[in-house]
Amino acid sequence: MIIRPLPPPHQDPPMTPDRRPAHEHRHPVDLPDWMRGPAPTRRTPTRLLDDLVERQRGLNAARRAWWRWRDRTRWSDSHPHVVAVVSFVFAAVVGTAAVFGAYYLLALAMRGHY
Repeated sequence: MIIRPLPPPHQDPPMTPDRRPAHEHRHPVDLPDWMRGPAPTRRTPTRLLDDLVERQRGLNAARRAWWRWRDRTRWSDSHPHVVAVVSFVFAAVVGTAAVFGAYYLLALAMRGHY
């Protein structure tokens, strides 16, 4: 195994008032008029409804409560392993019941009682 020394670090010349670092020249951005001064937002039915909800105290509180409920941490997110085991057991029970139900109906049909 050959161990080679590291190359010396790159050193810039010292900064003096007569030597300043060069900077990249950026071209001026020429935006079209529709981007400089966009048209006002359109008054759509959704925005009108949003303004109505914002003005009414009860509706605004209901909206905030809905947002808090929607963004809550669900029990299944905080306990994924328990939910996985319960889901597996539930699926196994339902699948077994479906197979035995189909077998029972087949047995009835074979005997002629169905």
